[in-house]
Amino acid sequence: MTLRMAATVLSMSLAVPAVSFAQGSNGYKVLATNKTATMQKEMQDAAAAGYRFAAVMGGETSFGGSEVVVLMQTPASKEGRFEYRLLATSKTSTLQKELQAAADAGFDYIGQTVFRSTFGGSEVAVILEKNTAASSRQHYEYTLIATSKTSTLQKELDEVSEQGYEALGMTVGQTALGGSELVVIARRPRR
Repeated sequence: MTLRMAATVLSMSLAVPAVSFAQGSNGYKVLATNKTATMQKEMQDAAAAGYRFAAVMGGETSFGGSEVVVLMQTPASKEGRFEYRLLATSKTSTLQKELQAAADAGFDYIGQTVFRSTFGGSEVAVILEKNTAASSRQHYEYTLIATSKTSTLQKELDEVSEQGYEALGMTVGQTALGGSELVVIARRPRR
């Protein structure tokens, strides 16, 4: 298995939250778009209709071209009301700042993918969820590891692990300079 395939499989497996969902003919909603701003609105609309995030994947679809595809499901429990934020950027330094700002506003990481944007170039897209009905919640600090060398990824993961961070997801995307970059998002409880 190539590193790219392993990263995709890892990203897909980490993108699904540990939530049980009711199965049924109307239990799923598939959202697909090539504009991240449109996807955030569609996710908000689906959440208002009672759906909750289940999975995300970015890539080439047969008829849609390069798209972000999100699967939403009807939760088995009707507890909670959810809001969503989608962050997308080709600059990892910008993503780190936006991710922490969203966390400070009560949003938690639930998935990430990479897709080619309408204007060219690849973007890392991160989906965040906020349970607006929760009276209390854990607050987190996020860190982002971005490297083009797999040899340094192990060292960097060991360093953040020693600081109490836990890796949540990983993607492989193209950097603004044209190379491949591994992007790992990790978090720890706020101290």
